[in-house]
Amino acid sequence: MFKGVVALVSGGASGLGRATVQRVARQGGRVVLCDLKASEGLKVAEEIGSDQVVFVPTDVTLPGDVEGAVAACKERFGRLDVAVNCAGIGVAAKVYNHNKGTVHSFEDFMRVQTVNLGGTFNVTRVAVSLMAQNTPNDQGQRGVVINTASIAAFDGQMGQAAYSASKGGIVALTLPLARDVASLGIRVCTVAPGLFKTPLLESLPEKVQSFLATTVPFPKRLGDPDEYAQLVEAIVGNPMMNGEVVRLDGALRMQA
Repeated sequence: MFKGVVALVSGGASGLGRATVQRVARQGGRVVLCDLKASEGLKVAEEIGSDQVVFVPTDVTLPGDVEGAVAACKERFGRLDVAVNCAGIGVAAKVYNHNKGTVHSFEDFMRVQTVNLGGTFNVTRVAVSLMAQNTPNDQGQRGVVINTASIAAFDGQMGQAAYSASKGGIVALTLPLARDVASLGIRVCTVAPGLFKTPLLESLPEKVQSFLATTVPFPKRLGDPDEYAQLVEAIVGNPMMNGEVVRLDGALRMQA
């Protein structure tokens, strides 16, 4: 499905983004990998090969960085077909901690919104401007954008106000973005993953990881990042998938 495709993947140096970069490249596609300068983006690109993957250090909250990454798609590969937004951060804090007498940091709340929600919009708005230049295929399609929310958008847990709000914003963006670019032949979908074996979860003690796995109804384990990438591939390949948010969570519904 990715043979000959040119993709841009934000947050592509680790976790869900890295698995997506690897799947696209494995199937003969080419990728502009966007992540922070201090990430493992260059290492990932070198492991796969510079003829297929180019690392462009990118802070998704900076318009100039994103414009440079999208420009690299055109300069290096001639176009952009698929944009996948995986860059994101999180904080854990109650809005008010009675025991400590502290309130949630407003700066932390806004930083999560800026990176997760603002960064997703920033990449999308610039990416579709290049996709719009593509010659449409036989179905009139010019490109696909796939954003990453979370089941926290629907089942936000205690201490996750900032993260859930940012991911809920991405869910809410999906349909209006899809409608904005429908006349251009560009589709927009969102994936809302559950508990996946990403660096964030792998940093937790093994005992905690094992417990979290037991909370998933079936399969009773953490998700494999390549299963996220597999869904990205399915969305790219299905022209009727548009304006939709897809949960990928093993039927997990998070509790308070």
